[in-house]
Amino acid sequence: MTKTLYVGNLPWKIRSEQLQEIASEFGEVIGARVILEKSTGRSRGYGFIEVRDEDAEKFMTGLNGKEVEGRQLVVSEARERNG
Repeated sequence: MTKTLYVGNLPWKIRSEQLQEIASEFGEVIGARVILEKSTGRSRGYGFIEVRDEDAEKFMTGLNGKEVEGRQLVVSEARERNG
């Protein structure tokens, strides 16, 4: 099983490939995506990573508060989107 984690406070220029690279320091990343503004293609400053259930805690602990380009990442378990 996999778990999706929210990664917030990303630097604006970070893209999905870079997010995966940053997160892979803590284990295998199954998938990573940075959310982009539809009209401009600019990052919205957050994204998601998909990891194995048993590794999720390690990723949350390791990434939460990690400084990337002067910004401290905020990581939590992603919530289901309503609507």
